[in-house]
Amino acid sequence: MLTRAVLALLLTFPLVPSPASAGEVGAVTNLPLPRFVSMKAAEGNVRRGPSLSHRIDWVFKRRDMPLLITAEHGHWRRVEDRDGMGGWVHYSLLSGTRTVLIEQDMLQLHARPDPGAPVAAALELGVVARLGDCDLEWCELRSGGYKGWAPKSRVWGVGARELRD
Repeated sequence: MLTRAVLALLLTFPLVPSPASAGEVGAVTNLPLPRFVSMKAAEGNVRRGPSLSHRIDWVFKRRDMPLLITAEHGHWRRVEDRDGMGGWVHYSLLSGTRTVLIEQDMLQLHARPDPGAPVAAALELGVVARLGDCDLEWCELRSGGYKGWAPKSRVWGVGARELRD
């Protein structure tokens, strides 16, 4: 009886690996999947499939927006934004430069990765910031000439267990 309950729970809430711990690699690039990148272009068509013959579903219109690559096919990458919306984009529209999307209004950037450290700046909800070093709980961010540390849980575009230095 308990085994059925556990199985039902696992089927209801499947385990989704974080980008830093997935273990899968792309067949084209041999880079980890899923992985975060950013929009290189100011505008990029998002298609239903990995070719120019597939219909354009919408257009990403924000340079540096963080995206999650979930699959690869030739010169095409299947990407998702923060809301899980996405499709296939040509690899030339993407950059390995890491950015994050601020998910808390007036997110404070601290001088050090410590909530008691002096506040260097505050970023509005939806701001795109450059990603620097990260430990397990904090990431260094840069935006608008300001630099500081913010809790990793308050941004989208970095894996929960991802470390950067």
